[in-house]
Amino acid sequence: MAEHVKIIFEDKTYKFPVVVGSEGERAIDISKLRRNTGLVTLDPGFANTGSCSSSITFMNGEKGILRYRGIPIEQLAEHSTFPETAYLLINGALPTRKELNHFSVMLNDQSLVHEDMRIFFQNFPRHSHPMGILSSMVNALRSFYPERHIIEEEINLIVIHLLSKVRTLSAMSYKISRGHRVVYPRHDFSYCANFLNMMFDNPVKPYQIDKEVVDALNVFWILHADHEQNCSTSAVRVVGSGRVNLYAAISAGIAALWGPLHGGANQAVIEMLYDIAKNGNNVARVVERAKDKKDPFRLMGFGHRVYKTYDPRAKIMKKMCDKVLSKLNTSDPLLDIAKELEETALNDNYFIEHNLYPNVDFYSGIILRAIGIPTNMFTVMFAIGRLPGWIAQWKESVDDPNWRISRPRQIYIGSPETKYIPIDER
Repeated sequence: MAEHVKIIFEDKTYKFPVVVGSEGERAIDISKLRRNTGLVTLDPGFANTGSCSSSITFMNGEKGILRYRGIPIEQLAEHSTFPETAYLLINGALPTRKELNHFSVMLNDQSLVHEDMRIFFQNFPRHSHPMGILSSMVNALRSFYPERHIIEEEINLIVIHLLSKVRTLSAMSYKISRGHRVVYPRHDFSYCANFLNMMFDNPVKPYQIDKEVVDALNVFWILHADHEQNCSTSAVRVVGSGRVNLYAAISAGIAALWGPLHGGANQAVIEMLYDIAKNGNNVARVVERAKDKKDPFRLMGFGHRVYKTYDPRAKIMKKMCDKVLSKLNTSDPLLDIAKELEETALNDNYFIEHNLYPNVDFYSGIILRAIGIPTNMFTVMFAIGRLPGWIAQWKESVDDPNWRISRPRQIYIGSPETKYIPIDER
């Protein structure tokens, strides 16, 4: 007999089915709650609400598990590339060699952007944040590449457009902001090597592709490719539920990712480490401030809404961080502060009791800094990595036979009915 949950309200008993996921997760299906009882649930931040069923990403925060389409993140980071992982997320299975070669060729073939888009870049205010520019430019892509009918072949081409052109737009935004010559993508470079070359190549000092740096960027983007129903992914699904075009839904995801509590956290970590260095490297004092509830200071890069143990992505990123710095022979004082901060915090009972472990943002900023990415581009790097997940989530929602436009309820706590008072009587 199927499990169910009973709710007793006003002396009446209502039954609601329990839904079981493929990993044993259980949820109460309350889709008919309001119809049957007149009640709605109140769940600020949706911490206890499942907004959809999904076969894309599995997370277990208590055990520190993250899998894409069933494959552990550790295996993908060690053996896969970002384009292969993107294919896996979007298409539901790992590609054959032939499929991956075709996918990679298409990414290179579609990587150029319309020359008129340079005019958009040049008219943004000089100090505009790259995330605001990227969100606008992705939305503008629809005008340059008009929406096609939603059929599989044409959706696949739009997906390729986004994956390839967002990478190019991001590099262009950096070059134009610096007043540098735009570097165009090359057909003989891989996805990650192409991005690095577009970012850093110049006539005076041609950029030398370093395998370890390319590997680090692959891993960084793989680790950020999807993360279940987070803020930006939910934004993509909610906006997409209105059946907007894919460009608009992705633009909404980029805007949501911009926040310092979400995608901007890796930039916030670097800024925090800078402040610690500027104020005398007093890590012990910083830890004490983080524990003081009356102090507004927040220790960035520690803790996670879902993970109650060490973020599995942080373990991978930490190893890659050491490897890259060793290869580049780079001594970064901020990394020394980061390691001391981690050691101090992880040996402090307060952090242990509150499950405040380093998350992926703690080390990812150091890697991006080491390979030359400017701090204000950190969140853009996150957005490029998250693109496959957003696209996969959008496609899944479009294909969902139980699709409904997102329309949450609320509990109104404002004034009761109030009589209008003419302005002369107030």
